[in-house]
Amino acid sequence: MELCWSHNGPKEVECLGCQKLLQSSSIQTSSSSSSNGTSRFREDGCKHYRRRCMIRAPCCNEIFGCRHCHNETTNVMDKPSDRHDLVRFDVKQRYPRPHWAQTNPQQFLGRSPTAKACSPGSKPPYLQNVICSVCDTEQPVARVCTNCGVNMGEYFCEICKFYDDDTDKGQFHCDDCGICRVGGRDNFYHCKKCGSCYSLSLRDKHTCVENSMRHHCPICYEYLFDSLKDTHVMKCGHTIHHECFQEMITHQKYSCPVCSKSALDMSSIWKRIDEEIEATLMPDAYRHKKVWILCNDCNDTTEVLFHILGQKCVHCNSYNTRTIGPPVLPQE
Repeated sequence: MELCWSHNGPKEVECLGCQKLLQSSSIQTSSSSSSNGTSRFREDGCKHYRRRCMIRAPCCNEIFGCRHCHNETTNVMDKPSDRHDLVRFDVKQRYPRPHWAQTNPQQFLGRSPTAKACSPGSKPPYLQNVICSVCDTEQPVARVCTNCGVNMGEYFCEICKFYDDDTDKGQFHCDDCGICRVGGRDNFYHCKKCGSCYSLSLRDKHTCVENSMRHHCPICYEYLFDSLKDTHVMKCGHTIHHECFQEMITHQKYSCPVCSKSALDMSSIWKRIDEEIEATLMPDAYRHKKVWILCNDCNDTTEVLFHILGQKCVHCNSYNTRTIGPPVLPQE
């Protein structure tokens, strides 16, 4: 059951299309009135965004708090063929209003498409996709409700059709990304090659990988470009969710899941392995055997003495290597 907010008291609203019940409940209204005539401020919305509107998904014609609410609900449907995602830009599209809604336009919101038969020969008007949470008016995408005049979002992006009251996030629209970001425009820059906004601390300090953010997280496989989670840029330039990166380190995995390069500065670890190898003699049968290795960090191949604790690349001093040939005795 999907959780959506409404200005009314507790009630159940039946979604169009799949006839699922959306549980609506009221959020306490916080008044910020002052002597200069400041309007009342509501804290409505879903668990993802605080705002005073809902959307009708053009893909399935159902009502949701936001596109993330839609995706969370539709991706756990029993039938795999029914599972689908709502693309952020589709919120602005227009779909026909169900025929039955014409007979009772005041109560069409939340009714089942099969509640009433359509009138013979009738032509359904087009249906807009944003619904005011204060007066339940369905209307074109805009900052202010055309019926009651309420501001549906303190932050509103006409390009993304995006509303949010929590302006402390520092929302801004990036023309190069084509979507809205958070964190403050002054704190980020758009990396043309990586194809995404990065923190100013990474300017000229990261390895650029073309469109590195327009891929899925290699751990959880969620699409990174518009993910709500924090993203980490590894030394190799590949990107990963920050929480997935921390979990990877917790499990002592220190290489990139994509290219196998070291994800951290491993110089102290390599020094410790040097000391352990120096203190650990190999048996006579293996002491002079050599093996060909491929270095994951510098991509160079070389022939080195075999050791059970690891093989060191002679070019970059990395132990992040793999064996590409069996141990052999040196030819005389």
